[in-house]
Amino acid sequence: MSGYLNEGLPIPQAAADGLDAPFWDGLAEQRLLLQRCADCKQWQWGPEWICHRCHSDAVSFEEIEPRGTIYSYERVWHPVHPALEKQGPYLVVLVEIDGAGIRIVGNLLGPPEQSVEIGAPVVGVFEHHKDANPAYSLLQWEIVR
Repeated sequence: MSGYLNEGLPIPQAAADGLDAPFWDGLAEQRLLLQRCADCKQWQWGPEWICHRCHSDAVSFEEIEPRGTIYSYERVWHPVHPALEKQGPYLVVLVEIDGAGIRIVGNLLGPPEQSVEIGAPVVGVFEHHKDANPAYSLLQWEIVR
């Protein structure tokens, strides 16, 4: 799949401490892996060494369906990076993951002029960049029609 945004953006990769590596590895395998606490059973995003709620260190990455609803969105018109100088507009959404009570940011695929409704159902789409060095994958979002 070719990229939704222009080439030339920094390549996303796991943090140096490896904390979020399972998330990025999961995307490469077409799986959404987010952290969940084994003690209080709550999901969390972004990744941390301890649970955001109960402070347990029994957190691990578990697979969850890449489905949710649009909580908020922004139609971006002005470039936030030189590679996006001729990109605008594009859509960025904040998606509330079904059944998890957490939100994650991503791009909304489709025409940038499309109508976007808060609460619209979305499904994750995995965008792979296997020819990049290093290779990486992204999670984009698409409205369920």
